[in-house]
Amino acid sequence: MPPASMTTPMTGHSVMTAGNALITIRPCTNFSELDDCVAIQEQVWGYDERDIIPRRLFVVARRIGGQIFGAFTSTDQAESRLIAFAMALPGVRDQVPYLHSHMLAVLPPWRNAGIGRRLKLAQRDDALARGFRLMEWTFDPLEIKNAFLNIHRLGAIVRSYTPDFYGPLHSDLQAGLQSDRLHAEWWLDSAHVRRTLSGENALAPEVVVETIPVTHEVAAWKASPDARHQAVALQAANRAKLQEAFTRGLVAADFSRDAEGNGFYQLTNLANVDFHPIHEGSRSSGS
Repeated sequence: MPPASMTTPMTGHSVMTAGNALITIRPCTNFSELDDCVAIQEQVWGYDERDIIPRRLFVVARRIGGQIFGAFTSTDQAESRLIAFAMALPGVRDQVPYLHSHMLAVLPPWRNAGIGRRLKLAQRDDALARGFRLMEWTFDPLEIKNAFLNIHRLGAIVRSYTPDFYGPLHSDLQAGLQSDRLHAEWWLDSAHVRRTLSGENALAPEVVVETIPVTHEVAAWKASPDARHQAVALQAANRAKLQEAFTRGLVAADFSRDAEGNGFYQLTNLANVDFHPIHEGSRSSGS
């Protein structure tokens, strides 16, 4: 059964600094702040009205026990404003409750300052306080920074891949490629996650069974109509490699980057990952 506190309003604040700005992580609490979440979607992903999540769904998410955390910045010269948000919805699979983190967006000037990670940690604190032990989300297998954050910095594991998960997306970032997605499983209070968040290497090199690379050139390929076919080819090749690896029972439990910015999925046997699932039926099924 879902935790009794599932519909308890999310609470809590945390503060960080970026440059000369003070950034507060807290729940979004009013319609104006939710309208800003809608506007940020347009600025980050270039969505049109067919793909935008409207304000009313943010309202429903809060009502049914989801999460809408915002990062608000303020300086001596400017009032507080929303620069990033994370939104999650509650779900139940095989009688096990979990949270699905559907969106995390950071405005371009504020990226690479650790704000996305702090939003995820706020989600984790709130989820654990309300009795959730699992959070899931999807991400593009070709996005190196996202994979590094999700797997290496947060300790999510990946063992499921869905081709064209959302169908056609009307976003410049998708660049006409199919909306393939990996499914991140974040076992919030597991030893694996605790070690990762403390800065320890989550996966020892000797237990890595397979490495699947993602070239840093993929971003430029996606942005260029003349080179986009190379991004399509890489997507197809890595789709086959990852799906085949998952079929063999392997799991992506770490992700590394080299000096040039290339990314590498590090896969191992599930037995090497101390994530203690609630029960096996609660794993991501790609649905």
